[in-house]
Amino acid sequence: MTDQFLMCAPHHFDVAYVINPWMEGNVAHCRQDEALCQWNALTQLIGRVADVESIVPARGLPDMVFTANAGMVLADKFILSRFRHAERTGEEAHFARWFDEHGFTVLRLPPDVHFEGAGDALLDREEALLWLGYGHRSSQACVPLLEELLDIEVEPLRLADERFYHLDTCFCPLEGGYLMYYPPAFDLASQARIQARLPAERRIPVSDADALEFACNAVNSARHIFLNRASITLAGELQSRGFTVWQTPLTEFMKAGGSAKCLTLKLTEEHPMLSRDVLGEKSVA
Repeated sequence: MTDQFLMCAPHHFDVAYVINPWMEGNVAHCRQDEALCQWNALTQLIGRVADVESIVPARGLPDMVFTANAGMVLADKFILSRFRHAERTGEEAHFARWFDEHGFTVLRLPPDVHFEGAGDALLDREEALLWLGYGHRSSQACVPLLEELLDIEVEPLRLADERFYHLDTCFCPLEGGYLMYYPPAFDLASQARIQARLPAERRIPVSDADALEFACNAVNSARHIFLNRASITLAGELQSRGFTVWQTPLTEFMKAGGSAKCLTLKLTEEHPMLSRDVLGEKSVA
């Protein structure tokens, strides 16, 4: 099945407030023409190997372009986000409507439980496992709720560096059971849990420089990886494991704290270890 990703054009994108360290000093400093060129380039690259669906951007919601934060998908279920910051809560109704109109079952967590979708909830690509980042945006209280709603084990990881406020800024599960990640973004207990679950040969730790270029905020479709920038060392390591690495500048979006992964939400999420008879299959027309 061809991967499908949801994206939102940056027609209203800007840094209009500060809710993460990357936004500091960047309010009203985005070049919208350049942002659109960068977004189009990413869209075209992903479109070579996957299908791209779109949602209409809404005026007054500059971060709606980061569709990864809309919620998370597993088969025909969509768990809608409950944003921590008031500046983003207006996005929820738009995403709920889109997923309902496209045949997904839209599920909501309790109002007092913060959850920021596939920014913090990432499926492992080998085990029946959901990794959940908490500490900055999503609540640890999500863990039992997601386990019940999705019938899947959830491994919570505490994020310890405010620059890496979402899990997908520092942690990228890859096809074949590999993991590209930035260990210092996690507390010591979470680093130990990652090491316990994944053997060293499957872990690809990135350098400080690569982490700050948002190399871990990458889109993985089959053996293709799309990202803002990777060092020669990291690109070579990924290529040695059979991946094709596509680099495309996303510097305008980094001013708001996002990159390739933040700009996409995978719609065709059927975990390989879960029965399709139970979860069913989903394709967006």
